[in-house]
Amino acid sequence: MKAFRKSSLSVLVLVVMFVLVLAACSGNNAKDTSSNTPASTNGSTEPALTDEGKPDNSKEVKIVGYVLGEAPKGMPDVLAALNEKLKKDINATVELNYIGWGDVGSKYPLVLASGQDVDFVFAADWNFYVSEANKGSFLPLEENMLKSFMPKYYAKQDPAAYKAAEVNGKQYMIPTTTPDRKVGVVVLRQDILDQVGLTNPTKMSELEPYFAAIKKDYPDMTPLNLDSQYDLPAPFGALVQEKFAYPGAPHDSGDPSGVGVYTDQEDASGKILSITDEPIQGSFKYAAETMKKWYDAGYVNKNPYSNKIRSKDNFCEGKSGVAFANSIDVQSMLASCQDKGIETYIMPVLSPSGHAPSNSWLNNGVAIAANSKNPDRALQALDLIMQDESYVYLMYYGIEGKNYAITADDKLTLPEGVTSENNSYPADAAGFWFVDKDLFKPNADWTDAYVELNKQIKDYLLPATYLGFTFNSESVKSEIANLKNVSSQYFLPIAIGAVKDVNQSFDTLVSKMNAAGIDKVKNEVETQAAAFLANKG
Repeated sequence: MKAFRKSSLSVLVLVVMFVLVLAACSGNNAKDTSSNTPASTNGSTEPALTDEGKPDNSKEVKIVGYVLGEAPKGMPDVLAALNEKLKKDINATVELNYIGWGDVGSKYPLVLASGQDVDFVFAADWNFYVSEANKGSFLPLEENMLKSFMPKYYAKQDPAAYKAAEVNGKQYMIPTTTPDRKVGVVVLRQDILDQVGLTNPTKMSELEPYFAAIKKDYPDMTPLNLDSQYDLPAPFGALVQEKFAYPGAPHDSGDPSGVGVYTDQEDASGKILSITDEPIQGSFKYAAETMKKWYDAGYVNKNPYSNKIRSKDNFCEGKSGVAFANSIDVQSMLASCQDKGIETYIMPVLSPSGHAPSNSWLNNGVAIAANSKNPDRALQALDLIMQDESYVYLMYYGIEGKNYAITADDKLTLPEGVTSENNSYPADAAGFWFVDKDLFKPNADWTDAYVELNKQIKDYLLPATYLGFTFNSESVKSEIANLKNVSSQYFLPIAIGAVKDVNQSFDTLVSKMNAAGIDKVKNEVETQAAAFLANKG
């Protein structure tokens, strides 16, 4: 009997152990299969809330974020102030990292693919949004997540922005609530314009006498001192813009330095154009021939591929004769030049009809990384940073009394003793372009030229035919990658003028694009574009 009981007990123990092992395995498997599911959803689409229906912030967490550009000198102080506020409001702190402009193309995808800690990252239609969404780099967002963890944002945002951000039927970006109201600009030195008798130029092609004077009389200044990222395609694009409403980048990739298929932004029919179609071919050759003439004359820096300093960042120092920027990010540069006694001339880059395309919501935004450990808290932090006035001013303008001040008539200015030159946290310089710009006050320190430009912007802007259209490149991603390689090797030298023969180089470019699969890309863009226009009504 004892032996029987002992045997029975042994069997029972074995059974219990077997059940425990199964349970453990089941638990591990469940964990493995849900490794890409955010903690916020607990394996479902329902946000994790307390019994009172509020986010559970009982545990302090660190949120890791990435934005573009370079950290201003005053960022440590601003970050300390941010974390003090976040700790009090949502029991969290932020670790902020920057991806430099010269490294965006290589480092941005690498950060998302590396598996390192990332909670949020800057996202935009011009910065790999669709391609990274297709790779699974971003966390899908649902309405209840935004409603629960971003109530300020949810109350302000136009639902059409969510639709615009969809990739394969899912939203991966938190688009800005205030699409930028801006135009591209070319900034020149008024004293040199006066020297050559050039009055109120309106086109890039009119600037040759200005460049010649710089080359002759200003040995330390390069007329077109281009960086490797923002500036490199800018003068070429401004020349193309003289001929038709050029979108500035192919529809298939959204890469200003890339080649692909295009549209005339003001063509209501929305015809998709390849590089051999007009007006693309004629406009590109016109721009290429002009850039070659300028490059051969020594007006362009010889190796912009290795230059990581934007023209607007050394314009006031007398290193570049032209600053390429937009009407928002140029503000601090204009103030800096004014402090140095340099009078500037601002030339907007407009289409032949005198317009510039309106930006979509996707021009600036944020995405939650797919492997985020704290998506709930990241969303809460972004809700404050993007939509709460005190946070918006902190992240965009810095610390009140140190980086900015408010005048008696409720305008922004610099504190006493602070200039645009020594301000440790210049406006718009920290990469938080996705905040609610409707909260901004007018600036008391704007130059007269900038005030005049600001008055005109609303008249310049025109909704593009494909405003809000996001091309899903998943089915042609190999072809897009091939075209990127073609661009680097065959298009960019044309864009800066560093070729021996424009026609021959253009023919080679077209041949390489054909071999890369441009026809397949064009067909896919046409299919998606037609569906977009049909739904647009």
